[in-house]
Amino acid sequence: MRKIHMVDLKGQYEHIKERVNQSVLDVIESAAFVNGPEVHQFQKELEEYLGVKHVIPCANGTDALQVAMMGLGLKPGDEVITADFTFAATVEVIALLGLTPVLVDVDPVTFNIDVDAVRRAITPKTKAIVPVHLFGLVAPMDEIMELAKEHDLYVIEDNAQAIGADYTSKDGSKRKAGGIGHVASTSFFPSKNLGCYGDGGAIFTNDDDLAHTIRGIVNHGMYVRYHHDVVGVNSRLDSIQATILRAKLPNLDQYNAARRNAARKYTEAFKGVDDIITPKGSCGSEEFICDQCDCHVFHQYTLRVLNTDRDALVQHLQGKGIPCGVYYPIPLHSQKAYKNERYNEADFTVTNQLVKEVISLPMHTELDDEQIEYITQAVIEFVS
Repeated sequence: MRKIHMVDLKGQYEHIKERVNQSVLDVIESAAFVNGPEVHQFQKELEEYLGVKHVIPCANGTDALQVAMMGLGLKPGDEVITADFTFAATVEVIALLGLTPVLVDVDPVTFNIDVDAVRRAITPKTKAIVPVHLFGLVAPMDEIMELAKEHDLYVIEDNAQAIGADYTSKDGSKRKAGGIGHVASTSFFPSKNLGCYGDGGAIFTNDDDLAHTIRGIVNHGMYVRYHHDVVGVNSRLDSIQATILRAKLPNLDQYNAARRNAARKYTEAFKGVDDIITPKGSCGSEEFICDQCDCHVFHQYTLRVLNTDRDALVQHLQGKGIPCGVYYPIPLHSQKAYKNERYNEADFTVTNQLVKEVISLPMHTELDDEQIEYITQAVIEFVS
């Protein structure tokens, strides 16, 4: 059996090696390393793929979130609601801008932000909601957009983990994750479903004026060289990363299909094991892992293990040469940097339970049946 990786970037590279190598050499030969033709071409191709009017590339996913909030003109003291169960970058940028992060609980089935908890958290100071499409599953955007419209709030999609996922609205229409809210951000960190070979990110929007503002912000606030019209930052995607992303983008749907195929095999293997809860779709079913549905792109395949010492399971798997991850072991409201007396533990019952139970198994485009069988049997062996 081949060595099991949490993310097999080298195996993926082998399929696109010739194009990647040549395109990187072409960039070096051109010496157009920053904002070169490859960046602009990637921008256009991603706009077409996502069905959005504007993609603004930037240096990383955290910058993308920060710049999106800057572009909306949010002011210190404005409240921004987001999920307690996610990576710290989501709340980090809120705090960095002097905004007030308001953390709320998540749904126990989907792990995504709880809309009822959002509703209860809205105050006159609330200006925005940041739904995170966690682990690759799109958050309940119909309900979030309706709530935002009712209270005149911005919606900033954190799409770092779900690029390529489709969201089916109540009216049956489909849109790509990241093209539903007022603005969205994504990360091209190497382990993402669409990842480069370094750092990279992008902001998406259908708002022409907002896109114009954001383009200035990412370039020191300049639209004309040495004319600084807005307060900006230095956050640009370099041409080498853009050309790698161009090589990968045509394969993104295939990559996501491979992830869904691996997820289906994982879930099938765990059927009938009472102490394992497998991932579910936004409707609570497992039908999202069929070939006809693409609402989940499985950035992670995350189990809940019940009546089990999760940390001992991690050690058991690692002892068998199986990498795994715990995303995320400490709720954001309990992190030293974000603790606040306004938080009540009773408001985070789901998150506080999830952090004790979740474990993510290897998930990438190169998983084979032998590896999946070995991994699932090792998990079952421990929990049974």
